[in-house]
Amino acid sequence: MKSSPTNFITRLKKKKEDALEYIIDAYMPLVKTIATKILHNRNRLDVDECINDVFLTVWQNAHQFKGEKEDFKKWIGMIAKYKAIDRYRQAEKRNAREQQDESLLAKSGTPGPDVSVLRREEKNELLSAISGLEELDRDIFMMKYYLELTNMEIADQLNLSKAAVDNRLYRGKKKLATTIKLKERLV
Repeated sequence: MKSSPTNFITRLKKKKEDALEYIIDAYMPLVKTIATKILHNRNRLDVDECINDVFLTVWQNAHQFKGEKEDFKKWIGMIAKYKAIDRYRQAEKRNAREQQDESLLAKSGTPGPDVSVLRREEKNELLSAISGLEELDRDIFMMKYYLELTNMEIADQLNLSKAAVDNRLYRGKKKLATTIKLKERLV
């Protein structure tokens, strides 16, 4: 059975993947518009990550939705709005920290090579953690963050659904965060 405008909410609550695909197809323009409007001065990666977060949240919290199809549009719109605002705040904090770091470096007179060595070590640590993932997850991460392909392009390249790519990215990020935190504790 396929999801349709009349049964997608019920199927989504039952965690049927075709319902998520239907929602992505039907509501992507709305979610993308909201995210782009709020994150208008951010990079494309922030917008893409926000969109992924919205659909992941819908997938994980479908059981909480109470209402009809008309209410669903409002619900997903509100999720998109708040996820975009959260992403915007995170980006602002990140920019403030980076500017503060740069000003501290400028004041201290510390030569730049130390910073580049530190960044190279962090990048190598991240690559090492990525290499610990399954081959398919590794490919997805490289395509997403190094080749800067969209999730749909990755799905087409690997013959997966977009939802599968979204889920693998989400789970992979969690694994990487756990791996890096464990390494930091050991040091």
